[in-house]
Amino acid sequence: MFLSYYDILIRIGLTLLFVIVLGSERERRHKAAGITTHSLVGLSTCALGILQVELFESALKLAFDNPGLTVSIEGQRLIAQVITGIGFLGGGAILKTQNRIQGLTTAATLWGAGVLGIIFGLGYIELGAIFGVTMLLVIYINKTVLYRRNLKNSSSEKIEP
Repeated sequence: MFLSYYDILIRIGLTLLFVIVLGSERERRHKAAGITTHSLVGLSTCALGILQVELFESALKLAFDNPGLTVSIEGQRLIAQVITGIGFLGGGAILKTQNRIQGLTTAATLWGAGVLGIIFGLGYIELGAIFGVTMLLVIYINKTVLYRRNLKNSSSEKIEP
């Protein structure tokens, strides 16, 4: 890897910080895509950005180490096409019923899973591990906080006869 673990953690950490702020603003306004959805999409695209840097740096290193070799960086186009396809797959997980939208987090996790597959498939184990653990932390911590908040709100409601 060309980027250090520190560089990866800083990039993922900064992304997470900003997308959580964006997601919380949307959540306060009772929009369907809140903290979890924004975090998953932000983390996924951050990981793809890091992967793009790594792929480009690897191609440059290969070209400089082998002067007679023609090196192409066209492989990065494949990633864009795969991500588009995963977006359509995620769109199928989103359901609208009356006044409720369901499946946004599922769509984001499907997309994130596709990103993880690309990263691990290309052999960027460290990036994939950091990204995957961060995604899981976002999902489980946020869902636990939301569950406790909902439990607290439901127990504080008065039940009238």
